Amino acid sequence: MVPALWLYSLVLLLPIESCRILCQATSKSKEMVMSRPHDVCDGVCNDNAAPCFQSCPPKSEGNMKFACKAKKWHKVTETCHTLNAFSIFEEDVELYSVQPSEPTMVLHEYHRHPQTIADMLMEKCPKDLSCIIRSIQKSPRMPGNIAVVVQLLRNISTALTREVNEEKMQSYSAMANHILNSKSISNWTFIQDRNSSCVLLQSINSFASKLFVKEHLINISHVFIHTMGTVMSRDSLGKNFTFSMRINDTSDEVTGRVLLTTEEFQKVPSPSRVISIAFPTLGAILEASLLENVTVNGLVLSVILPKELKKVSLMFEKISKAEGRKSQCVGWHSLERRWDKRACRLIQENSHQAVCRCWPDKSFTSFSILMSPHALESPVLVYITYVGLGISICSLVICLFIEALVWSQVTKTEISYLRHLCIANIAATLLMADVWFIVASFLGGPVSHHSGCVAATFFVHFFYLAVFFWMLAKALLILYGILIVFHTLPKSFLVASLFSVGYGCPLVIAVITLAVTEPGKGYLRPEACWLNWDTTKALLAFVVPALAIVAVNLITVTLVIIKTQRAAIGSSMFQEVRAIVRICKNIAILTPLLGLTWGFGIAMVVDARSLAFHIIFSSLNALQGFFILVFGTVLDPKIREALKSRVTSAKWISRVSEDLSSEFSCHPTKGPS
Repeated sequence: MVPALWLYSLVLLLPIESCRILCQATSKSKEMVMSRPHDVCDGVCNDNAAPCFQSCPPKSEGNMKFACKAKKWHKVTETCHTLNAFSIFEEDVELYSVQPSEPTMVLHEYHRHPQTIADMLMEKCPKDLSCIIRSIQKSPRMPGNIAVVVQLLRNISTALTREVNEEKMQSYSAMANHILNSKSISNWTFIQDRNSSCVLLQSINSFASKLFVKEHLINISHVFIHTMGTVMSRDSLGKNFTFSMRINDTSDEVTGRVLLTTEEFQKVPSPSRVISIAFPTLGAILEASLLENVTVNGLVLSVILPKELKKVSLMFEKISKAEGRKSQCVGWHSLERRWDKRACRLIQENSHQAVCRCWPDKSFTSFSILMSPHALESPVLVYITYVGLGISICSLVICLFIEALVWSQVTKTEISYLRHLCIANIAATLLMADVWFIVASFLGGPVSHHSGCVAATFFVHFFYLAVFFWMLAKALLILYGILIVFHTLPKSFLVASLFSVGYGCPLVIAVITLAVTEPGKGYLRPEACWLNWDTTKALLAFVVPALAIVAVNLITVTLVIIKTQRAAIGSSMFQEVRAIVRICKNIAILTPLLGLTWGFGIAMVVDARSLAFHIIFSSLNALQGFFILVFGTVLDPKIREALKSRVTSAKWISRVSEDLSSEFSCHPTKGPS
C-alpha cells in the first residue's frame, strides 16, 4: 500500500506543463482493469448526435472519441497510451518500489525540483540518452504513445542547448524512427494535436542543428530517418549527400540527393557544418495528421547549411512514377506549417526524378516534391496540337495569299477595307504565333536554352496577344457598324487606331511582363518555354487580356444576333427562317474571327481533369487558322466573286496569248531581202 501511495504523490507533484507527457499514476490493480474496448458507439447515429467516448484497450489509458458522420460512427481522436513517467523508466520505478523506507525524502526532493521525462532522462543517461530507447521501441505505436514520444523529443531538443554529440543523435534518431515507421502512418490521423507531425519535424531539425561535426563524415542511418553531416570549407570540391531509403517493407528504395557545388562554398569564410536528414515517410505523416489534400512524391530532405549558402540543389526520385503527373518543388514553412512552392523552383524533370533549386532560411529547412493531382498529359492532345497547328499554318498562308490576290477588288469601300485589314492582320499574327509556338516547343526548356527560351516566349506572348487585340479591333468595328458611328470618322484615324490597338497594346503588355519578371528569373516556367505561373503568375499577363477580349467579343456577337432577330419580327415564316439561317451563319463566321473558341479554357479551369474538355479546346484552337480560312475568306461571297473574275481574267489573258502566238506562227514576219 505504501509504494502505491508514494507513486500517487509523486505524480501529483509533477509540473502542469508536463501533464500531456507524464500520465497520471495509477495503482497496479487499476492498470489491470479490463475495460471493454469499442470500435464504434452504441448510441443512435443521427445529425444531432453528440460525440461519444469509448475506453481504451486493456493496460492502456485515455479514450477514443467518435463522431457521427453520414449516419455512421467514425473515430475522430484517440489518446490511448501505454507510455508514461513510470513505464518509460520501468527499472527506476521498480527500484523505488523496493525501497519504501525513504518515501518522504524522495517526495521532498521532487517537490523542490519538479522534473519532466526529459529532465529525468538527462540525469539518468546524459552521455547518450539511450536508457529509454528499449522502452520506447517495445511500446505499441498507438496515437497516444506517438504523442508522448513527440513531446519527449520536443522537450529534449529544447533542453539541450549545448553541442550534441554523435551518440545522442543516434539515440534521438532511434526514438524518432519508432514513430516514423510506415505502419504508424494511419495512427497519426487520430492524434489529438493535429500539429504533432509539424512539431516532430521542427524538433528533429532543431536537435540536428546542434550536432557537433568533426572532420570525419557522420552517417547515422535508421530505416525511417537518415542523418549525414560533414565539415566543408572554401577548398572543398563540393559535396553530395545521397540517401536511398524504403517507404515501407514492400517498396523499392527511393533516392534523394543534396548537391553542393564548389562555387557555393567559395562564399563560406571558414570551415562550416553541413547536415542533411532524409525522411521517407514524413511526407505521408504530415498529410495524414494535417488532413492536407497533397501528395508528397519523394523523400523529405532537411538541410542545415551555413548562413552564407543561400541556395541548394536537390534531386528527388519519384515514389510514384505515373505518366502525366508533373512535380512541384516545395519547402516546408515552419511558421505557417504548410508546403510552400515559393521556397523552390523546378529545374529539370523526367518520369523518374525531379531536380529542384531551393533557398533555405529560418522558415524553410525541409524540402520535397508534390505530385500534381490534376496534371494531364495525353499523347492524343500532343498529336491534335501539332497536326492542328500544321493545318492551321498552311490555311493561314493560303488565306493571306488569297487576300493579297483579291485585295484591290474587295477593298473598294471604306467598310470593306477596314474589315479585310482586320482579317489579314489576324491571319498574319496568328501565323507568326503558331510558328514561334513550334520553335518554343523544340527548344525543350529554359535549362538548356535560357536565352532562346526567353526570346521564343516573348514572341509567342506578343503575337498571341496581337491576335486577340486584332479580334477586339474587328469587334469594335462591328459595334461601330451597329451603332452607325464609324462612317463619321476619317479613314486614316480608324487605321491608326486599329494598328495602335492591334500591335501597341500587346507590345506594351509583353515588354512590361518581361521587364518585371525576368530579372528575378520568374518569367519562364521551369519545364517549358512559356510564361511562369507558380511563382510570379506571369501567365496572367496573357490570360486576363485574352478572356476580357473574349467577353467583349461575346457581347458583340450577342448584339449582332439581337439586331438580326429584330429585323425578322413581324415577317413571314419564310423570312423568319432566313433570319435564323443568317444568325447561324453570323455565329459561325464570327466565332473563329473573334476568338470565342478560347472560351472553352474556362471549362478547363472548372474541370481540369476532363480529357474531353482538353480535346475540344486543343482541337478548336489548333485549327483556328483553318476556320479563319473557311469562314473568313472562302465563304465570303465578294472574295469568291473576285476569285472567279480573277480566274476568268486569267483564262481570257491565256486565250488571247495563245491566239496571238498561233497567229504569229502562221504569219511569220518576213526578213529583209
